[in-house]
Amino acid sequence: MKLSELAVRLGCMLVGPGDIEITGVAGMDEASDSELTFLANPKYNRKLRTTRAAAIIVGPDVQVSGRPLLRADNPYLVFAKALELFVATARPLPGIHPTAVIAPSARIGRRPAIGPYVTIEEGVEIGDDCVLKSFVVIYHGARVGDRFFAHSHAVVRENVQVGNHVTLQNGAVVGSDGFGFARLADGSYYKIVQAGRVVIEDGVEIQAHSCVDRATIGETRLRRGVKVDNLVQVGHSCDIGENTLLCGQVGLAGSCKIGRNVVLAGQVGVAGHLTIGDSVIATAQSGIPSDVESNKTVSGYPAIENTLWLKCSAIFSKLPEIYAAFRKVRQRGEAPTGRKV
Repeated sequence: MKLSELAVRLGCMLVGPGDIEITGVAGMDEASDSELTFLANPKYNRKLRTTRAAAIIVGPDVQVSGRPLLRADNPYLVFAKALELFVATARPLPGIHPTAVIAPSARIGRRPAIGPYVTIEEGVEIGDDCVLKSFVVIYHGARVGDRFFAHSHAVVRENVQVGNHVTLQNGAVVGSDGFGFARLADGSYYKIVQAGRVVIEDGVEIQAHSCVDRATIGETRLRRGVKVDNLVQVGHSCDIGENTLLCGQVGLAGSCKIGRNVVLAGQVGVAGHLTIGDSVIATAQSGIPSDVESNKTVSGYPAIENTLWLKCSAIFSKLPEIYAAFRKVRQRGEAPTGRKV
């Protein structure tokens, strides 16, 4: 595809010759002299001089001399759309594999692609254009919208409600029992029936081996556009706001309310019954034991303002030296200000 055609299709401003033939898309280090690459993070500016790419997608203010460019307000988004032009997304042809087990009362929309050993139980409703890969299980009473894509070994449990254009990656489980047990006098535990439900709204993606627990009563809800990374635990009765990102190994205890456009980075842990406001960012491995106001960036455990945490982190490695100096002062019988103790 000519670079000029790419510029039109991607809505970019072309800088340089448009007759260059582009054969694919790659990262800055891997791109060949016929491929398109992108720069979205200023810390990689140095690679502009070394990449072999035929052309580079850059922001409106990036200055690069002597290189063909596609200028865009959001280079990363344009790169993602360029990938779609060169990489065909594999969708199986419609059809139902003979080994699939589908209850007579299940209702399935038009053009389903149902793979080997899929199980769909009684009372299930699934919309149009679904793709269920091998060994997917849909429990009784589940309601699933259009363009649902479930990869192998994904599970949708009983009475779960799933919206349109939802993707479950391999091994994702939606609607597993919440962690509810009552302690008995002898120290053992009595299981509490998990009678609530899970609601997954439109445009949600839940990636490999993540779990979304059902509530004891009421519901657990992932709102429109939420993206859940691998190995994430969403506890019972949580409410996750629109377009929030839960990155790898995040753990949410029960009854958390997470706002819109929140980013919980890898291995963040959130205690139960908390409220996290809109547009909060929690950096990797933060532990959140209390509510967080909207528009805050927090770090560490217990999580504090990121700017304060950075100062504390800078001091932490110097604590032995600081303590040694303090002990010397105490041994002289003086306070650090020079006054007698």
